[in-house]
Amino acid sequence: MPSYDLISIGSGPAGEKAALVAAKFGRRAAIVELAARPGGAMVNTGTVASKALRETALVASAMRRRPIPGYDAVVPQGLSMQRFMARRTLVQMEEHDRIEGSLETAGVDIIRGRGEIVDAHTVAVVREDGTRELITTEYILVATGSSPARAKHVDFLHPAVVDADGILELETMPRSLVIVGAGVIGSEYASIFGELGVDVTLVEPRSTLMRFLDGEIREILQRGMEDVGIRLLFGRGVARVEGLADGRARTTLADGETLESDCVLWSLGRNGNSRGLGLEAVGVVPDERGNIKVDAHYRTTCHSVFAAGDVIGFPALASTSMEQGRIAACHMFGIPFLTRLADTVPMGIYTIPAIGSVGLTEEEALAGGREIVVGRGHYRGNARGRMLGDDRGLLKAVFDRRTRALLGVSVVGEDATELVHFGQLAIASGHGIQHLVETCFNYPSLTELYKAAAFDALAELAAPAAQRAA
Repeated sequence: MPSYDLISIGSGPAGEKAALVAAKFGRRAAIVELAARPGGAMVNTGTVASKALRETALVASAMRRRPIPGYDAVVPQGLSMQRFMARRTLVQMEEHDRIEGSLETAGVDIIRGRGEIVDAHTVAVVREDGTRELITTEYILVATGSSPARAKHVDFLHPAVVDADGILELETMPRSLVIVGAGVIGSEYASIFGELGVDVTLVEPRSTLMRFLDGEIREILQRGMEDVGIRLLFGRGVARVEGLADGRARTTLADGETLESDCVLWSLGRNGNSRGLGLEAVGVVPDERGNIKVDAHYRTTCHSVFAAGDVIGFPALASTSMEQGRIAACHMFGIPFLTRLADTVPMGIYTIPAIGSVGLTEEEALAGGREIVVGRGHYRGNARGRMLGDDRGLLKAVFDRRTRALLGVSVVGEDATELVHFGQLAIASGHGIQHLVETCFNYPSLTELYKAAAFDALAELAAPAAQRAA
């Protein structure tokens, strides 16, 4: 019976990084993976796949925002999705090779099959041919990710009705698309297909999209989506989604209105992939959505079983999943490398325009009783922003009014997911207005927006109280 120090069930970002940390610090690690290639949803159906498609859509977006006289870049109707997404396939292959190369170099074994927990120190590997092998281990990491939630009143058997795992497997580019659910995934795909000229309707049962965003930033995103023709329907529930005989689909809203389209993307929630893992054998009970409860070290109620990544729920980001896997491995073996998740975790939302956020939003700061001052840097007032044709982009910085320290940054516009990292470092180091006004930035660069926001906050602080009240 083979024996390891760590077995990770799943080769997504959490499983990969945990195994690498363990192996690089002298432990024998293995990953049990059912899929043919590693990477989990991050590579195969989620982060890498959708973002590669987004980069292609940005070509069409750039030509619209920065037009070349006499040249019209229009995506042909009925284009093969596989041809259009050739770049996605290449990027996925390269990422698969990177992961496999890293694991091989570190000495991590990849064991093909479905992993099942037999007891606190034993994992069964069930192979495609039905054979079963037992492997012992000191620790087990559950890193099986999540899957799109599927409602019973949605006809997923029809080819025109898909979830986030199936949207990129369509044979042709749809001319019309209804997306149900305006969370991160739904909003990202709405933006991507809207930029490609697809007639997109985004349906959200709640009053707005992504309520965790700064309200001002969210409004700019919504206007940008409407500019490319995306129809936003908020506060509208869905009674039924059904496939039609002509190959299209019909979405019936709760109020009786019907929407017919070439395709429907159902994007309301995700569930942790915890079923069939044998967790009951070690007394671990997932919640109703399949998410596993863990402590600050990512240990479950069983001392030798840890869990990390999407299977534990929020925030379910590839970036945080990687860190969670590393932290879990460090706590398993007492490795003084990484002990906790950073206090300032950035969020990147790859809509068009993109959004980056870190720290407190204005609403969160006020709700927490903070006295704040807000500074804004507008893309239209930035030379680089004008070159990019982004006349609505905004960097919004929230500062403590008394100490002038930076509390949070929200950005909407070109390169927002990159820009936010400078704010992350400033928050972590305790810097604020004075540091930003004294820092010399490249010209022209979007990073100058931080200086503009700092000067804007200084002007607000210097304004008479009567003027601020007005």
